[in-house]
Amino acid sequence: MFEQLAEKLQNAFKKLRGNAKLSEAEVDAALREVRLALLEADVNFKVVKDFVARVKERAVGDEILDGLNPAQQVVKIVHEEMIRLLAGDDEASDATDDGVSVADPEAGEITGVKPRRRAKPVKILPTDLVFASKAPSVLMLCGLQGAGKTTLAGKLAAFLKKQGKTPVLAACDVQRPAAIKQLQIVGEQVKAPVFTIPGADPVRIAREAVEWAKANRADVVILDTAGRLHVDDDLMEELQGIKEATQPSDILLVLDAMTGQDAVNVAVEFNDAINVGGFVLTKVDGDARGGAAISVRAVVGKPIKLVGVGEKMTALEVFYPDRMASRILGMGDVLSLIEKAEAAIDEKTAAEMEKKLRQGKFDFEDFLSQMQQMRRLGPMRDLLAMLPGVGTKLKDVDFDAGEKEMARFEAIVRSMTKEERRRPETLNGARRKRVAAGSGTTVQEVNKVLTNFNQMRDMMKMMASGKMPGMPGGGGGRMAPMPGLGGGVPAARKNKKGKGGGGGGPKFRLPFGR
Repeated sequence: MFEQLAEKLQNAFKKLRGNAKLSEAEVDAALREVRLALLEADVNFKVVKDFVARVKERAVGDEILDGLNPAQQVVKIVHEEMIRLLAGDDEASDATDDGVSVADPEAGEITGVKPRRRAKPVKILPTDLVFASKAPSVLMLCGLQGAGKTTLAGKLAAFLKKQGKTPVLAACDVQRPAAIKQLQIVGEQVKAPVFTIPGADPVRIAREAVEWAKANRADVVILDTAGRLHVDDDLMEELQGIKEATQPSDILLVLDAMTGQDAVNVAVEFNDAINVGGFVLTKVDGDARGGAAISVRAVVGKPIKLVGVGEKMTALEVFYPDRMASRILGMGDVLSLIEKAEAAIDEKTAAEMEKKLRQGKFDFEDFLSQMQQMRRLGPMRDLLAMLPGVGTKLKDVDFDAGEKEMARFEAIVRSMTKEERRRPETLNGARRKRVAAGSGTTVQEVNKVLTNFNQMRDMMKMMASGKMPGMPGGGGGRMAPMPGLGGGVPAARKNKKGKGGGGGGPKFRLPFGR
């Protein structure tokens, strides 16, 4: 979502690189590009103006932190102010020194300012959904047509079920044709009951859904309300009636992230009418400019609580202001990547795999299991975009070809018998022809899979013995290419003496600055 914005911001900061001292004119020039980048991303004009003013005030007056040069100091200030913008002044007031990692030990100076020590990192927590002290809690979803309310209702139900809650979906949208049917389909997908009364008005449906939840021990009622193509008095009266009848513990306004400043204007009108509790941004995974995500908190004063990041019912994430700020600045989001991996990888399977690796065993069953786990993590583009400095370099990469290659790999492995998967050495010429015919591929493609598998198995054996390709004592070379990535991962560069370059461990840097 933020690839273009992140690239423009990085280009602005690169112009400051290498300066031991920054003048006010140089800071102004960089911030001028920051301002243009934010405006082009459809961020609210007043929000941009205030943001740039705060950054400039700190950049020319703040002390230089130990280990940072002036350019990196500006980047750090922009990062902190972006967190403040996304989290709100109250939540971010203690986050002025959040510990951005910079490996360059050379610190510059700004005239008349002495260096000071870096403060302890402060974690910005997400804003939680509000639940009633006595069940059932009522979560009311509202928004315009096409924002994704009905799909979000299903995602939210799946999200709450993972937390041990028992949600029920209430079909309060009687305006849109097939809205109730759509919610029923969504309910089947997430295995959540759907309450509706044919021909009844939305207020009655909402009220009786709460009574049904009490009688059936459901602890959360999710109200899928009607939308309109634009805000009108009839819609607001209907929502106010539902609010008065059910007394929701939280009112979530669903905003389409791809609509930019229009989403902010909608948020203002809804908040004035029904006092929303927070926002859910949908379609964040799309090719949006990101203006809504950056502007809405500052303009309306209510938090973003959740973000929709895909079409699957599991594609709903908690909104972390600090992580989103890092994504916007191209710093990646490693914590979210780790959480995705923990959710996708089964602990028992991982333990069994570790045991097999220690024994030096690796077969096509394991190969297939690894591929399936990679798929559960989500699209490769989204995963790589979470790595620092990588997101802006992915726009010209053809990931569709990689996904197709991975699908062919999986089809080939699934066309093997169990015995062939466990004992790949039995795959002679005749068997390879049969596998190729069964998977709709060629013998050459089957041979390619076997070659990659053998390379990966050799790598796994080296890992089990404590030796890795390209690392000290590991013999250089290349790691086997993973399906869908093509070409593999280059080994560590050798130093001037021809030895593996492992000394001292890796250095972590910001994607811009010295």
